[in-house]
Amino acid sequence: MAEPRVTFGILVLNGEPFTRYTLRSLYPFAHEIIVVEGATPAAANIATADGHSRDGTLDVLQRFKAQEDPDDKLQLVIRDGFWSEKDEMSQAYARRATGNYLWQVDIDEFYRPEDMRHILAMLAADPTITAMSFKQLTFWGAPDIVVDSWFLQRGADVYHRLFKWAPGYTYATHRPPTALDERGHDLRTQHWISADTLAGQGIYLYHYSLLFPKQVIEKCDYYAHVDWTERSQALDWAENAYLHLKQPFRVHNVYETPGWLERYSGPHPAQIEALWADIRRGDVTVETRAMDDVDRLLSRWWYRLGRAILKRTQRIDQLLRSVWHLLGAPVRLVNRLRRAAAE
Repeated sequence: MAEPRVTFGILVLNGEPFTRYTLRSLYPFAHEIIVVEGATPAAANIATADGHSRDGTLDVLQRFKAQEDPDDKLQLVIRDGFWSEKDEMSQAYARRATGNYLWQVDIDEFYRPEDMRHILAMLAADPTITAMSFKQLTFWGAPDIVVDSWFLQRGADVYHRLFKWAPGYTYATHRPPTALDERGHDLRTQHWISADTLAGQGIYLYHYSLLFPKQVIEKCDYYAHVDWTERSQALDWAENAYLHLKQPFRVHNVYETPGWLERYSGPHPAQIEALWADIRRGDVTVETRAMDDVDRLLSRWWYRLGRAILKRTQRIDQLLRSVWHLLGAPVRLVNRLRRAAAE
Protein backbone atom coordinates (compact mmCIF):
# COMPACT_ATOMS: atom_id res chain seq x y z
CA MET A 1 0.00 0.00 0.00
CA ALA A 2 1.37 3.41 -0.98
CA GLU A 3 1.61 5.79 1.95
CA PRO A 4 -0.63 8.86 1.51
CA ARG A 5 1.24 12.14 1.18
CA VAL A 6 -0.94 14.74 2.87
CA THR A 7 -0.64 18.45 2.25
CA PHE A 8 -2.25 20.31 5.14
CA GLY A 9 -3.56 23.74 4.15
CA ILE A 10 -4.16 26.36 6.84
CA LEU A 11 -5.54 29.90 6.64
CA VAL A 12 -4.70 31.99 9.68
CA LEU A 13 -5.21 35.46 11.07
CA ASN A 14 -4.57 36.03 14.78
CA GLY A 15 -4.13 32.33 15.46
CA GLU A 16 -2.78 32.61 18.98
CA PRO A 17 -2.60 30.75 21.27
CA PHE A 18 -3.29 27.78 18.98
CA THR A 19 -0.66 28.19 16.25
CA ARG A 20 2.27 26.10 17.49
CA TYR A 21 -0.03 23.43 18.96
CA THR A 22 -1.93 23.04 15.69
CA LEU A 23 1.33 22.67 13.77
CA ARG A 24 2.67 20.16 16.29
CA SER A 25 -0.53 18.12 16.00
CA LEU A 26 -0.20 17.88 12.21
CA TYR A 27 3.55 17.58 11.80
CA PRO A 28 3.95 13.79 12.30
CA PHE A 29 1.30 13.11 9.65
CA ALA A 30 2.29 15.75 7.12
CA HIS A 31 4.00 15.53 3.77
CA GLU A 32 3.91 19.32 3.98
CA ILE A 33 2.05 22.07 5.84
CA ILE A 34 1.24 25.22 3.88
CA VAL A 35 0.10 28.16 6.00
CA VAL A 36 -1.45 31.18 4.30
CA GLU A 37 -1.37 34.12 6.72
CA GLY A 38 -3.26 37.37 6.43
CA ALA A 39 -6.57 39.18 6.36
CA THR A 40 -9.39 39.81 3.92
CA PRO A 41 -10.97 43.30 3.84
CA ALA A 42 -13.79 42.23 6.17
CA ALA A 43 -11.17 41.54 8.84
CA ALA A 44 -9.55 44.98 8.65
CA ASN A 45 -10.65 45.86 12.19
CA ILE A 46 -8.71 42.94 13.66
CA ALA A 47 -5.62 43.12 11.42
CA THR A 48 -2.64 45.41 11.04
CA ALA A 49 -2.80 48.21 8.50
CA ASP A 50 -0.98 46.04 5.96
CA GLY A 51 -3.27 43.03 6.42
CA HIS A 52 -1.46 40.78 8.89
CA SER A 53 -2.05 39.25 12.32
CA ARG A 54 -1.69 41.61 15.24
CA ASP A 55 -1.22 39.00 17.99
CA GLY A 56 2.25 37.69 17.12
CA THR A 57 1.08 34.81 14.90
CA LEU A 58 3.69 35.59 12.23
CA ASP A 59 6.48 35.51 14.79
CA VAL A 60 5.24 32.17 16.11
CA LEU A 61 5.11 30.72 12.58
CA GLN A 62 8.62 31.91 11.80
CA ARG A 63 9.93 30.62 15.13
CA PHE A 64 8.33 27.22 14.49
CA LYS A 65 9.95 27.15 11.06
CA ALA A 66 13.34 27.91 12.59
CA GLN A 67 13.13 25.69 15.66
CA GLU A 68 10.58 22.89 15.13
CA ASP A 69 10.73 22.02 11.43
CA PRO A 70 13.64 19.58 11.01
CA ASP A 71 12.10 17.99 7.91
CA ASP A 72 11.38 21.32 6.17
CA LYS A 73 7.65 20.59 5.99
CA LEU A 74 6.34 24.07 6.80
CA GLN A 75 5.80 26.59 4.01
CA LEU A 76 4.59 30.11 4.82
CA VAL A 77 2.63 32.10 2.24
CA ILE A 78 2.55 35.80 3.05
CA ARG A 79 1.67 38.79 0.92
CA ASP A 80 2.02 42.53 1.32
CA GLY A 81 -1.54 43.73 1.81
CA PHE A 82 -4.96 42.15 2.07
CA TRP A 83 -6.20 39.03 0.32
CA SER A 84 -9.33 39.56 -1.78
CA GLU A 85 -11.25 36.72 -0.10
CA LYS A 86 -10.74 33.31 1.45
CA ASP A 87 -11.21 31.61 -1.92
CA GLU A 88 -7.97 33.28 -3.02
CA MET A 89 -6.21 32.28 0.20
CA SER A 90 -7.31 28.65 -0.11
CA GLN A 91 -6.27 28.54 -3.75
CA ALA A 92 -2.86 29.87 -2.72
CA TYR A 93 -2.07 26.76 -0.69
CA ALA A 94 -3.82 24.44 -3.15
CA ARG A 95 -1.62 25.66 -6.04
CA ARG A 96 1.49 24.86 -4.03
CA ALA A 97 0.34 21.43 -2.83
CA THR A 98 2.57 18.52 -3.86
CA GLY A 99 0.85 15.79 -1.83
CA ASN A 100 -1.73 13.37 -3.19
CA TYR A 101 -4.28 14.49 -0.58
CA LEU A 102 -5.25 18.00 0.49
CA TRP A 103 -6.48 18.39 4.07
CA GLN A 104 -7.87 21.78 5.05
CA VAL A 105 -7.45 22.71 8.72
CA ASP A 106 -8.46 25.87 10.56
CA ILE A 107 -6.05 26.99 13.25
CA ASP A 108 -8.53 26.07 16.03
CA GLU A 109 -9.34 22.61 14.61
CA PHE A 110 -7.73 19.47 15.99
CA TYR A 111 -7.92 15.69 15.58
CA ARG A 112 -6.86 12.89 17.88
CA PRO A 113 -3.59 11.31 16.69
CA GLU A 114 -5.12 7.83 16.66
CA ASP A 115 -7.94 9.12 14.44
CA MET A 116 -5.47 10.65 12.00
CA ARG A 117 -3.56 7.38 11.82
CA HIS A 118 -6.84 5.58 11.10
CA ILE A 119 -7.72 8.04 8.33
CA LEU A 120 -4.32 7.65 6.69
CA ALA A 121 -4.72 3.87 6.88
CA MET A 122 -8.13 4.17 5.18
CA LEU A 123 -6.60 6.24 2.38
CA ALA A 124 -3.73 3.81 1.95
CA ALA A 125 -6.09 0.83 1.83
CA ASP A 126 -8.49 2.42 -0.66
CA PRO A 127 -6.92 4.94 -3.07
CA THR A 128 -10.30 5.42 -4.80
CA ILE A 129 -11.47 7.61 -1.88
CA THR A 130 -11.84 11.16 -3.20
CA ALA A 131 -13.11 13.14 -0.20
CA MET A 132 -13.88 12.96 3.52
CA SER A 133 -16.07 15.08 5.76
CA PHE A 134 -16.14 15.26 9.56
CA LYS A 135 -18.68 16.03 12.24
CA GLN A 136 -17.41 18.71 14.57
CA LEU A 137 -17.64 19.04 18.33
CA THR A 138 -17.70 22.76 19.20
CA PHE A 139 -16.13 23.74 22.51
CA TRP A 140 -17.38 26.79 24.39
CA GLY A 141 -15.42 28.61 27.10
CA ALA A 142 -13.63 25.53 28.45
CA PRO A 143 -12.68 22.05 27.23
CA ASP A 144 -15.45 20.43 29.29
CA ILE A 145 -18.31 22.41 27.70
CA VAL A 146 -19.75 21.97 24.21
CA VAL A 147 -22.38 23.98 22.39
CA ASP A 148 -25.07 22.55 20.12
CA SER A 149 -27.88 24.26 18.23
CA TRP A 150 -30.57 23.85 15.62
CA PHE A 151 -28.15 25.40 13.13
CA LEU A 152 -25.58 22.69 13.78
CA GLN A 153 -28.12 19.88 13.85
CA ARG A 154 -29.46 20.96 10.46
CA GLY A 155 -26.14 19.99 8.91
CA ALA A 156 -23.75 22.81 9.80
CA ASP A 157 -21.83 20.46 12.10
CA VAL A 158 -20.43 18.73 8.99
CA TYR A 159 -17.12 20.10 7.70
CA HIS A 160 -15.72 19.10 4.31
CA ARG A 161 -12.01 18.90 4.92
CA LEU A 162 -10.06 16.21 3.05
CA PHE A 163 -9.74 15.82 -0.73
CA LYS A 164 -7.80 13.63 -3.11
CA TRP A 165 -5.25 15.75 -5.00
CA ALA A 166 -3.43 15.35 -8.29
CA PRO A 167 -2.15 17.45 -11.22
CA GLY A 168 -5.05 19.32 -12.82
CA TYR A 169 -7.15 19.31 -9.64
CA THR A 170 -8.41 22.68 -8.43
CA TYR A 171 -9.77 24.21 -5.25
CA ALA A 172 -13.01 25.86 -6.35
CA THR A 173 -14.58 27.52 -3.30
CA HIS A 174 -13.93 28.03 0.38
CA ARG A 175 -17.65 28.19 1.26
CA PRO A 176 -18.32 25.34 1.18
CA PRO A 177 -14.87 23.80 0.72
CA THR A 178 -15.06 22.30 -2.76
CA ALA A 179 -12.31 20.65 -4.80
CA LEU A 180 -12.62 19.52 -8.41
CA ASP A 181 -10.77 16.83 -10.34
CA GLU A 182 -9.05 17.43 -13.69
CA ARG A 183 -12.42 17.09 -15.47
CA GLY A 184 -14.04 19.70 -13.24
CA HIS A 185 -16.09 17.17 -11.26
CA ASP A 186 -16.76 17.74 -7.56
CA LEU A 187 -14.75 15.22 -5.55
CA ARG A 188 -17.60 14.81 -3.07
CA THR A 189 -19.81 13.41 -5.85
CA GLN A 190 -17.43 10.48 -6.31
CA HIS A 191 -16.06 8.20 -3.55
CA TRP A 192 -16.92 10.40 -0.60
CA ILE A 193 -16.58 9.19 3.00
CA SER A 194 -19.36 10.97 4.86
CA ALA A 195 -19.18 12.60 8.27
CA ASP A 196 -21.77 10.13 9.56
CA THR A 197 -19.56 7.22 8.50
CA LEU A 198 -16.55 8.59 10.36
CA ALA A 199 -18.59 9.59 13.41
CA GLY A 200 -19.84 6.01 13.52
CA GLN A 201 -16.19 5.02 13.95
CA GLY A 202 -15.73 7.58 16.72
CA ILE A 203 -13.80 10.04 14.54
CA TYR A 204 -14.61 13.74 14.97
CA LEU A 205 -13.18 17.15 14.26
CA TYR A 206 -12.54 18.86 17.61
CA HIS A 207 -13.35 22.52 17.05
CA TYR A 208 -12.20 24.99 19.71
CA SER A 209 -13.74 27.97 17.93
CA LEU A 210 -15.50 29.42 20.98
CA LEU A 211 -12.90 28.63 23.63
CA PHE A 212 -11.31 32.01 24.38
CA PRO A 213 -12.91 35.48 24.67
CA LYS A 214 -10.24 36.98 22.39
CA GLN A 215 -10.99 34.67 19.50
CA VAL A 216 -14.76 34.97 19.95
CA ILE A 217 -14.69 38.77 19.86
CA GLU A 218 -12.42 38.76 16.81
CA LYS A 219 -14.57 36.21 14.98
CA CYS A 220 -17.69 38.24 15.73
CA ASP A 221 -16.08 41.46 14.51
CA TYR A 222 -15.16 39.69 11.27
CA TYR A 223 -18.62 38.17 10.77
CA ALA A 224 -20.24 41.54 11.43
CA HIS A 225 -18.42 42.94 8.39
CA VAL A 226 -18.62 40.14 5.80
CA ASP A 227 -20.92 40.49 2.81
CA TRP A 228 -21.73 36.79 2.35
CA THR A 229 -24.00 36.46 5.39
CA GLU A 230 -26.08 38.73 7.63
CA ARG A 231 -24.50 38.73 11.07
CA SER A 232 -24.56 42.44 11.91
CA GLN A 233 -25.42 41.79 15.58
CA ALA A 234 -22.48 39.43 16.11
CA LEU A 235 -20.67 41.69 18.57
CA ASP A 236 -23.87 42.14 20.57
CA TRP A 237 -24.16 38.36 20.68
CA ALA A 238 -20.59 38.10 21.97
CA GLU A 239 -21.35 40.55 24.77
CA ASN A 240 -24.77 39.24 25.79
CA ALA A 241 -24.60 35.51 25.09
CA TYR A 242 -20.92 34.60 25.34
CA LEU A 243 -19.26 37.00 27.77
CA HIS A 244 -22.48 37.23 29.81
CA LEU A 245 -25.13 34.51 29.80
CA LYS A 246 -28.07 36.82 29.23
CA GLN A 247 -29.34 34.63 26.37
CA PRO A 248 -28.73 31.07 27.58
CA PHE A 249 -30.60 29.48 24.67
CA ARG A 250 -28.78 31.53 21.99
CA VAL A 251 -25.27 30.48 22.88
CA HIS A 252 -24.09 29.45 19.42
CA ASN A 253 -22.58 32.28 17.40
CA VAL A 254 -25.02 31.64 14.54
CA TYR A 255 -27.58 33.11 16.87
CA GLU A 256 -30.69 33.08 14.67
CA THR A 257 -31.61 29.59 15.88
CA PRO A 258 -31.76 28.21 19.44
CA GLY A 259 -28.61 26.76 20.97
CA TRP A 260 -27.62 25.23 24.29
CA LEU A 261 -24.64 24.19 26.39
CA GLU A 262 -23.79 20.71 27.67
CA ARG A 263 -21.02 19.11 29.67
CA TYR A 264 -18.40 17.12 27.78
CA SER A 265 -16.47 14.30 29.41
CA GLY A 266 -14.89 12.71 26.36
CA PRO A 267 -11.29 12.75 25.11
CA HIS A 268 -9.35 15.66 23.64
CA PRO A 269 -6.51 15.70 21.12
CA ALA A 270 -3.12 15.56 22.80
CA GLN A 271 -2.01 19.02 21.70
CA ILE A 272 -5.13 20.65 23.14
CA GLU A 273 -4.38 18.95 26.44
CA ALA A 274 -0.83 20.33 26.16
CA LEU A 275 -2.12 23.84 25.43
CA TRP A 276 -4.52 23.78 28.36
CA ALA A 277 -1.80 22.50 30.69
CA ASP A 278 0.54 25.28 29.54
CA ILE A 279 -2.17 27.87 30.20
CA ARG A 280 -2.74 26.54 33.71
CA ARG A 281 1.00 26.62 34.43
CA GLY A 282 1.27 30.17 33.16
CA ASP A 283 3.55 29.24 30.26
CA VAL A 284 0.95 30.58 27.81
CA THR A 285 -0.77 33.86 28.55
CA VAL A 286 -4.32 34.17 27.24
CA GLU A 287 -7.53 35.38 28.82
CA THR A 288 -9.86 32.50 29.64
CA ARG A 289 -13.55 32.73 30.33
CA ALA A 290 -14.67 32.32 33.94
CA MET A 291 -17.13 29.42 33.95
CA ASP A 292 -18.93 29.82 37.30
CA ASP A 293 -22.04 31.15 35.57
CA VAL A 294 -22.06 28.20 33.18
CA ASP A 295 -21.74 25.76 36.06
CA ARG A 296 -24.72 27.38 37.77
CA LEU A 297 -26.74 27.42 34.56
CA LEU A 298 -26.17 23.74 33.86
CA SER A 299 -27.31 22.85 37.37
CA ARG A 300 -30.70 24.56 36.91
CA TRP A 301 -33.65 22.23 36.34
CA TRP A 302 -35.34 24.71 34.00
CA TYR A 303 -32.28 24.85 31.75
CA ARG A 304 -32.09 21.08 31.47
CA LEU A 305 -35.82 20.99 30.70
CA GLY A 306 -35.56 23.75 28.11
CA ARG A 307 -32.61 22.01 26.47
CA ALA A 308 -34.53 18.74 26.23
CA ILE A 309 -37.54 20.53 24.72
CA LEU A 310 -35.36 22.27 22.12
CA LYS A 311 -33.75 18.98 21.12
CA ARG A 312 -37.14 17.32 20.73
CA THR A 313 -38.61 20.33 18.90
CA GLN A 314 -35.67 20.37 16.49
CA ARG A 315 -36.39 16.77 15.50
CA ILE A 316 -40.05 17.63 14.89
CA ASP A 317 -39.05 20.75 12.97
CA GLN A 318 -36.67 18.73 10.81
CA LEU A 319 -39.42 16.20 10.06
CA LEU A 320 -41.82 18.97 9.08
CA ARG A 321 -39.18 20.54 6.84
CA SER A 322 -38.63 17.20 5.10
CA VAL A 323 -42.36 16.68 4.58
CA TRP A 324 -42.76 20.23 3.28
CA HIS A 325 -39.86 19.67 0.88
CA LEU A 326 -41.46 16.47 -0.44
CA LEU A 327 -44.86 18.11 -0.81
CA GLY A 328 -43.29 20.97 -2.70
CA ALA A 329 -41.46 18.74 -5.18
CA PRO A 330 -44.38 18.47 -7.68
CA VAL A 331 -44.85 22.24 -7.60
CA ARG A 332 -41.16 22.82 -8.27
CA LEU A 333 -41.25 20.33 -11.15
CA VAL A 334 -44.27 22.05 -12.74
CA ASN A 335 -42.58 25.45 -12.41
CA ARG A 336 -39.41 24.15 -14.06
CA LEU A 337 -41.44 22.69 -16.93
CA ARG A 338 -43.29 25.97 -17.38
CA ARG A 339 -40.03 27.91 -17.51
CA ALA A 340 -38.58 25.43 -19.99
CA ALA A 341 -41.67 25.69 -22.21
CA ALA A 342 -41.51 29.48 -22.16
CA GLU A 343 -37.89 29.60 -23.31
